[in-house]
Amino acid sequence: MTGQGLPVQGLSVSGLPVLGAGGWGTALAVNAARNGPVTLWARREAFAAQLDRERVNAEYLPGVALPAPLRVTPDLAGAVEGAAFALVVVPSVGVPDLLAELPRGLGVVLCAKGLGPNGGQLTVLARGLGFGRVAVLSGPNHAEEIGRGLPAATVVASRDVAFAQEVQAALMTPALRVYTSSDETGVELGGVLKNVVALAAGMVDGLRLGDNAKAALITRGLREMDRYLRAVGGQEDTVYGLSGLGDLVTTATSRHSRNRAAGEAIALGEHPGQGGKVVEGLRTAGLLDAWAQAQGVDLPIVRAVAQVAAGAWTPQAALAELMTRDAKPERLD
Repeated sequence: MTGQGLPVQGLSVSGLPVLGAGGWGTALAVNAARNGPVTLWARREAFAAQLDRERVNAEYLPGVALPAPLRVTPDLAGAVEGAAFALVVVPSVGVPDLLAELPRGLGVVLCAKGLGPNGGQLTVLARGLGFGRVAVLSGPNHAEEIGRGLPAATVVASRDVAFAQEVQAALMTPALRVYTSSDETGVELGGVLKNVVALAAGMVDGLRLGDNAKAALITRGLREMDRYLRAVGGQEDTVYGLSGLGDLVTTATSRHSRNRAAGEAIALGEHPGQGGKVVEGLRTAGLLDAWAQAQGVDLPIVRAVAQVAAGAWTPQAALAELMTRDAKPERLD
């Protein structure tokens, strides 16, 4: 039974498939295991065996025990056999290859906050590959806290309302409140752009610009999210919901945020890499900036971060560029 008292429809004989054993995949698997059996898939056979034996993911989610209902396997076909849907929890660059290996009758819940190879939506990619039931999961959710069972909320969005409700039933627990949305585009792309703003927030921290600067950046970053999501067909409610404002605040301020930490490292003149962990915003910034330039949409923070990520500007030059833009009224456009 789930936290809602409803039967979980997505379970296979081996449990709900969670595909990807990084920190976020492990945390989602640990949470879902509070409702029943879960199969966590890890591509590396030795890594899967280690997780199943040691019952902790010391590499990506240290200190969080893997509960008994959770099993780990490197067998992808076996993990999804008989399942109605699976959580796809690999970095965005790895999503296309993983989807190519999955049966098209499987529902897929995309949990990466990034864009496809050519800057397109991962949900659009999934449908183009022939998947009929597609959803996206996003919100202010750090793996370190979800794994420990600290209270949180998230959103699952799909054009298929019944599918979103099915996923909601599988993931909702007393520690994780899951909402549904039909704004698939807004939920997916809000999670993409906030990573770029979080990189900028980290640069603010690294340059020690203070709380006023951080608050201004988050506020103006939210305006860019609103401008972007409206341009691509997202809904205004989504901008100010969990996958918009909620995720932005968390990612721009938390010590757990890879993107914020990467921005801080860049400002300090250090390499932004963190033990091989993916920093989605570094890749996303350039893709979003290219889109904005082509579409004529004003995203100055995105442009500044893209220029810094490409090595064209220093963080100090990006700050000067943003602070010396033409004077204008504050308005909601």
